[in-house]
Amino acid sequence: MAKRNTDFSLTSIDDLFSTEEERENGKMPRIKDVPLFLLDDFPNHPFKVRFDDDMMQLVDSVSERGVLTPALVREKENGRYELISGHRRKKASELNQLNYLRCVILDISDEDAAIIMVDSNIQRTNIPPSELAKAYKIRYDAMEKKQGRRTDLTSSQLETKLRTDEKLATELGVSRAKVQRYMRLNYLVPELLEYVDEGKIKMTPAVELSYLDEDCQRDLVDYIDDNESTPSHAQAIRLHKLFKEGKLTREVIYCIMDEDKPNQKEKVVIRGERFERLIPKSIPINQREDFVCKALEYYNNFLNRQKNRDSR
Repeated sequence: MAKRNTDFSLTSIDDLFSTEEERENGKMPRIKDVPLFLLDDFPNHPFKVRFDDDMMQLVDSVSERGVLTPALVREKENGRYELISGHRRKKASELNQLNYLRCVILDISDEDAAIIMVDSNIQRTNIPPSELAKAYKIRYDAMEKKQGRRTDLTSSQLETKLRTDEKLATELGVSRAKVQRYMRLNYLVPELLEYVDEGKIKMTPAVELSYLDEDCQRDLVDYIDDNESTPSHAQAIRLHKLFKEGKLTREVIYCIMDEDKPNQKEKVVIRGERFERLIPKSIPINQREDFVCKALEYYNNFLNRQKNRDSR
């Protein structure tokens, strides 16, 4: 895996001991305790604050030791502040009835703020696919805008030829294929994206479905809701192919989805510990399946005989 590049340009020792006036004049990062009510979430922030185990541990940590790492913010024209990194720290502070959050105030562009926001949140555990898809898209768009207005001629020829998704993958330490797959999820309607988050639709079929237009995706959602059955990878490929050919209709979608899917057939799973104690130890392992089948057959015959007696 490629090494992740997350250079946040840490403040130097000289900067740490500079005065507030020097920071103001030099546009250096300033550290300030900001009232919580003046902190606004980052626009279209893709990462939700969930009350999972990690969040509860953070709440407990803030209760015992306070916020150890300052949040990153930008000052807005109306005197309020835009959170770049620290949404969970803000919520933990609110839950602990604190009034202020220590923040580093940055003077940076919209694009740099977006990149830092993604990089500082993407290390979270158990990020749903929908959030990762939005995060990749936000960072991708920010990088595109930065490259679009670049005027320096010192960049190497190789750097200027690198694709944005390739540079994004390199900087985040993931493959370009992963970036491309997740960004395709942004073309899914919310209902299908929710199925992906829930694990009802896997990544590979989800990517195929992302190429369908909204009407076809809505027809598919209707089928899934009515039949509680999601498309297999093979079915998703066929849906995509027929859509490209202009042959995909609601009727065709339902016809394809009505086909049996071996991977979604209902299975009976019997855990070994439940029936292990019921099988005599004298029965060899290679004969235990036959023993269980004969026992079930015997019990089924018993139920039938009992049913016949009751009906007399």
